[in-house]
Amino acid sequence: MTISNTPPSARGILLFAHGSRDARWREPVEAVARSVIAQDPTARVACAYLELVEPDLPTAAGALIAHGARSIRVVPLFLGMGKHVREDLPLLIEQLRTAHPAVDFSLAPAVGEAPEVIALLARMALKN
Repeated sequence: MTISNTPPSARGILLFAHGSRDARWREPVEAVARSVIAQDPTARVACAYLELVEPDLPTAAGALIAHGARSIRVVPLFLGMGKHVREDLPLLIEQLRTAHPAVDFSLAPAVGEAPEVIALLARMALKN
């Protein structure tokens, strides 16, 4: 789990991805977390996974809360709004809200739907 070593912050960012049995699959997800911290050293960032790898969403959220987060933005690192993001994740967020009523949880759109990500993927597809 990646959580910066800075003093506790009231805001946490939870990068949420699917998960895989292949340990190398996590590398890009954790690279995003490191990049967030490099851009904002005060950021409290953790990675969480839906299945097949730890930590899961409740565990990662608990770590952010233990480090002082009072609001947590969950960012789904998915290309689209499939069933996991559309149905499973909102249920998990509601469970977090019930378990931690003093914490403000917000859910960002799937990153793959952002115009910047779509443009980047198109540029990458056009590279020689």
